[in-house]
Amino acid sequence: MPKDTLYRQFAKYSGLAFLIPLCVLVGYAIGYGLDKVFATSFLKIVFLLFGVAAGLIELVRELNKG
Repeated sequence: MPKDTLYRQFAKYSGLAFLIPLCVLVGYAIGYGLDKVFATSFLKIVFLLFGVAAGLIELVRELNKG
């Protein structure tokens, strides 16, 4: 398999820069919506932490692909 060109590597790693913030934002949004539905105040924090964990796991998976 030929090595990736410089542009492909740049695209891959620049996409990873948005991975964790996007996961955190999605997790917070889900928690915020569930807080509104169930009239609670703690779910946004729980889902924010799930978003952080999901972002880190996906980052490690992408970097281990090679």
